[in-house]
Amino acid sequence: MIQFLYENLIADGAWRFFLTGIGITFLIVLQGLIIGTFCGIILCAMSLCRFRILQAVSRVYILFMSGTPVILILMLFFYVILAPFGTEAVITAIIAFGLRSGALIGEIMKSALAGVDQGQVNAARTLGFSRMGAFLHVTLPQAIRVGKPLYKHNVVTLLQDTSVVGYITVNDLTRVVNSMGSRTGNPLISLLVGIAIYLLLSAVISSLFNISDIGKRRRKTA
Repeated sequence: MIQFLYENLIADGAWRFFLTGIGITFLIVLQGLIIGTFCGIILCAMSLCRFRILQAVSRVYILFMSGTPVILILMLFFYVILAPFGTEAVITAIIAFGLRSGALIGEIMKSALAGVDQGQVNAARTLGFSRMGAFLHVTLPQAIRVGKPLYKHNVVTLLQDTSVVGYITVNDLTRVVNSMGSRTGNPLISLLVGIAIYLLLSAVISSLFNISDIGKRRRKTA
């Protein structure tokens, strides 16, 4: 087992392929998350505005993106929407995952805002806060606290979903793991290695969110 791991993960610079795969995976997750967050803010604002046409557009978009399998959305962008522009596969993956993630994040934001006690908002307005001031000092902090666990779950889910980008020739972590299994003829160990790396990456993401929670608790107790 140790000899196998050494020969296929370390010897002859094989570890570079894994680092490259991990780097591409993280690139898609990070930039897709940035796009998804901005898209989610827009969708949330549309769904809560007074114009019904914008509400309808938001609902249809969220229904389509969240109800369609991620691999089909990825292939739709790669083979149809962005194909005429010759967009690179990695860029296509970032756009596709970002726009799909935006639908999920928009729903998270909407639910988080709906979970805020309106009594506290009304009390803030009574104390002289403007509508924007009440939103920034009362609604937003509570909404962030409510939506943060779901947002973290979305990030981990986004990491897992990127495992299908190999279908459009992106050499991500999953494709590197698959190549190792094909090269060695021992898919079981290569799959176990891939699972271990994904679990480690998921743990890192969760730890980053938990660190921010610990920092807030320390500031409160200080």
